Amino acid sequence: MFSRRHPFLFFVLVFTSITAVASVAIAVIVLTGIRASTQTEIADTGERVGVIDIKGYIGETREIIRHIRHYRDNSHIKAIVLRIDSPGGAVGPSQEINREIQKTIPVKKVVASLGSVAASGGYYIAAAANGIMANPGTITGSIGVIMGFTDVHDLLQKIGIVPIVIKSGQYKDVGSPVRPMTASEKNLLQDFSDQVHRQFIAAVASGRHVAYDKVAAIADGRILTGENAMQLGLVDRLGNLQDAIEWAGQLGGIHGKVKAVYARDKRFTFLKKLAESSLHDIISQLSVHRLFAGYVLQGIPEGEN
Repeated sequence: MFSRRHPFLFFVLVFTSITAVASVAIAVIVLTGIRASTQTEIADTGERVGVIDIKGYIGETREIIRHIRHYRDNSHIKAIVLRIDSPGGAVGPSQEINREIQKTIPVKKVVASLGSVAASGGYYIAAAANGIMANPGTITGSIGVIMGFTDVHDLLQKIGIVPIVIKSGQYKDVGSPVRPMTASEKNLLQDFSDQVHRQFIAAVASGRHVAYDKVAAIADGRILTGENAMQLGLVDRLGNLQDAIEWAGQLGGIHGKVKAVYARDKRFTFLKKLAESSLHDIISQLSVHRLFAGYVLQGIPEGEN
């Protein structure tokens, strides 16, 4: 027997064969995943409602905006549902998605379906839609802005570390964690926060077609249930995701049974989910010294469908 005469060579051949088979299997799995994640979502030419998931911390907008544009330009998609499960996020990204919805509603109807949490920036996005549907117990609202800083200068003094900062402007290191914040800096940041807050109120008032003052009266950061939000005019209907799909289909002129397709990520990667997680984004914001203003509800875990 070859295995007895040449045990080492036999082992090498077996190991090589197993490795080759495993490599092929992994390649097939990866290529299948890439193909599945990049292929067109619509298998036939029937009319559909396109569903886009917006989950977790709102920080990166490229994929979401790409999906919105794709469904807006696709003649087979008659309406769009945004399934929002998010406590909010950064101001700029929330405004970017809101703007893309504004550009879409003259072309196609957009319905926001609020999951377990759709608060602060999550609601900012929903406010631009033609209609909003929530569960009775959905956590929503939280119309407000938050900025947070950590002052560690006392700790640094205790351990003998003396930070040295060279700057060319009075407010260049505003929010620095290595020294106390001055009164003028607090006033500057408060003015900034108030301005961004007014932008939030104006966006909700415009999207919901209600008076600015009416929104301002409840824009104090309070959270609301979906039922409360409906009573206040921030939500149109109560129902789940399927109800929202049916409603969007009706608005889009689909007759008979309404079918849905779901947006997929363009790129396939095992680490993508980790890289886009709420915890990852929040830690990234807090781990470096930089200004950050957010439409975000703190203390609420990432929602699940």
